Amino acid sequence: MVAHPPLTLDIRAMAVEDIPEVQVIEKASFPVPWPAYAFRQELETNRMARYLVARLDGRIVAYGGVWMLIDEAHVTSFAVDPAVRRMGVGGRLMLALMHLALDTGARVATLEVRLSNEAARLLYGRFGFRPVGVRPRYYSDNGEDALIMTTEPLGSPVMRRTMVEMTDRYGASDGPPGAPTRAEGTR
Repeated sequence: MVAHPPLTLDIRAMAVEDIPEVQVIEKASFPVPWPAYAFRQELETNRMARYLVARLDGRIVAYGGVWMLIDEAHVTSFAVDPAVRRMGVGGRLMLALMHLALDTGARVATLEVRLSNEAARLLYGRFGFRPVGVRPRYYSDNGEDALIMTTEPLGSPVMRRTMVEMTDRYGASDGPPGAPTRAEGTR
């Protein structure tokens, strides 16, 4: 692993104006990218949706979103610009999403990820996500299965330790309220 200087990220709620920059990362990250109107609909009409963007030097370099489903934070989308992958951006954004989940009262967090996406699976594993099942032929582009991953209860001692470890590893999140102050794709 190459050592990189700490990045100063600005993590905040995604706005409609962010969609064109998000689309660039989306298209670079997924074989079947979400269209711009899907993100617009998520932001404007889906009351369960919460999306964050990470900016580096004023440019969006990552984004992620969750649906708050009663007591579950379901990660719907997560991607990092290929130019800044493996530099801690994904970890810091995931840390901010996990704090968002805690702040909104989620009991657990879940997601689906391609079985072949080892880098994403490793990142999610660091944050306490564990495989719990498979969705056969989930991805429409090639029929690949999706691995379903979930966490222990977010308030459990195991997850509290995990969050402390991830804060130590990635530095304090630059994220939304409730995240510690300043200090890679799912689908």
